[in-house]
Amino acid sequence: MCLLFQSKSKTKKTPLESSFLQNPPKNALNIFPSSHLSSRTKTRRTRNPRRKKKKKTQNENKMHSFGYRANALLTFAVTILALMCAMASISDNLNHPTPTTQVQVLNINWFQKQPNGNEEVSMTMNISADLQSLFTWNTKQVFVFLAAEYGTPKNSLNQISLWDGILPTKEHAKFWIHTSNKYRFIDQGTNLRGKEFNLTLHWHVMPKTGKMFADKIVMPGYRLPQEYR
Repeated sequence: MCLLFQSKSKTKKTPLESSFLQNPPKNALNIFPSSHLSSRTKTRRTRNPRRKKKKKTQNENKMHSFGYRANALLTFAVTILALMCAMASISDNLNHPTPTTQVQVLNINWFQKQPNGNEEVSMTMNISADLQSLFTWNTKQVFVFLAAEYGTPKNSLNQISLWDGILPTKEHAKFWIHTSNKYRFIDQGTNLRGKEFNLTLHWHVMPKTGKMFADKIVMPGYRLPQEYR
């Protein structure tokens, strides 16, 4: 047995060694397993497209499932509903109402001072108004109330509700009412004798969708008597 040591310097191969490397025998051991590994990777690569096709078919089945279609339909419906609500709210801004109202104070039923020092007034009134222009196709109802407003040394604005109502339809928005004050007209003090005050008709428009808006008509020129009755 002879041992061959390969040195760092380049050595020439013998003709026997070169022929053995070029044409190895069939029963020789394969000392280069890279070809075997490459064949395995090739077989694995050929199997991958089949798996991808199966995944694609599974994803397509999920896309055409009932839950996926229901989710898409619900999203579309919510989007359309949101657009319709926005359009309805914008359309209210295009409406320019011209309401009218008139209030007549027919009689002061009583004007007296209570034992606790407060003053109270009862009035009989005729209230007429035409608020039909406030109604649009997006209007649900209109809340309206009549208030007496005046100032005192303590408060720059005192507001007392005398009458209110709800107008559910456009037909009810044109009305005439003969009534006394629905709520008590009481001042905490002795500020009402000979007092000038305004009667103000307030309204709040409640839409089916969108924001609620309010406005008013101020009617000045009313005065209470100088003496109690």
